[in-house]
Amino acid sequence: MFCGSSLLLFLFLPLTVTLFLRDTVSASVTRKHGFSVVWNMPTSKCKRVFGVSLPLQQHGIISNAEQRFTGENISLFYECRLGLYPYITHDGLSVNGGIPQKGNLDGHLALSEGQINALMWNSFNGLAVVDWEKWQPQWRRNYGTRQAYNDLSKQLVRQKHPHMSEEEVTSLAKAEFEGAAQSFMEETLRLGVKARPKGLWGFYGYPGCYNDQRAKESGYTGQCKPGTEALNDKLAFLWQQSTALYPSVYVRRELAGHPNTRLMVRHRVLEAFRVASQHGRDTPRLPVLPYARVAFTKTLHFLNQTDLENTLGEIASLGAAGVVLWGEMGFAKSKHQCVLLRDYIRSVLGVYVDALHRGVAHCSKSVCSANGHCDGVENGVRTVKDKDVK
Repeated sequence: MFCGSSLLLFLFLPLTVTLFLRDTVSASVTRKHGFSVVWNMPTSKCKRVFGVSLPLQQHGIISNAEQRFTGENISLFYECRLGLYPYITHDGLSVNGGIPQKGNLDGHLALSEGQINALMWNSFNGLAVVDWEKWQPQWRRNYGTRQAYNDLSKQLVRQKHPHMSEEEVTSLAKAEFEGAAQSFMEETLRLGVKARPKGLWGFYGYPGCYNDQRAKESGYTGQCKPGTEALNDKLAFLWQQSTALYPSVYVRRELAGHPNTRLMVRHRVLEAFRVASQHGRDTPRLPVLPYARVAFTKTLHFLNQTDLENTLGEIASLGAAGVVLWGEMGFAKSKHQCVLLRDYIRSVLGVYVDALHRGVAHCSKSVCSANGHCDGVENGVRTVKDKDVK
């Protein structure tokens, strides 16, 4: 994601999932059918500049007024829009200290409070999502380009303790980094919940599942990478401060139409449910609203109905509170692109969302006697099936 300026196949599963109730979701983004589709794409330019109206409301897709990126129903905070988030640029420049240990937490919280008050109404009761992706709060998950955070942390320890062994340096650097990272994330959520208690606060992309490797291979199960549950359990501080979970279920282009996409999405959502059930606040249980895209990652190539079934349909059939649709500014870069997006909503996305809402409503009526919404998997059988989405 960027920091800018401005149902399904009838399946049997070897487990029973008990999920949250519909009334745990903010009233502003809850459909009476029990499944919300929320628009979090910077597309206001389509109408404002190019005169192209996107038919979101006609299909029950929730958006901010005038499709603004930050508004009454959803607000997404990138690192440059909330406080003094410490990070390292691609050029190796340290911003706000670079690593959490060198960050100014008090200054960060003070600035964040002012920004929240300026951007969000006092009565805000929508989705409040913090998108910090530069580093992970757990040492072992900072690999690849994120290795720089571990390296800088060790360098800081060596400066303070030049006679320490490499093993001691690594151990202390890890403890200092994770402690400071926890403070930044935990206190940021605490502040947000205190300032706007009716909002649904959480971090984008958490919890992780790390199950997209070898997704095209035969025998792929979709299960999270070994050790993921244990690592996620160590982030209990994060789940306990969150009031919603926003895992990512973005799909790469090479998985277009591939049945394994459904497995990948399923286990990411199930891991979020597990975290919500075991580590969330006592009551109500944390709602889960995965982030999905209307196009494949790093492309403007739209998902077709099969791909939507494998993503949005899978999310709904498992009993999630809803889904957030994200996309980059490129979707509104020109009148031509806006027209393509409008036509896609009219002919594919909107049609499928309408069917999805009908399917969830039908399931609620037939399974729950219209007293709630289908909550995923009961006795090993999906409660929302392909025949419901027609």
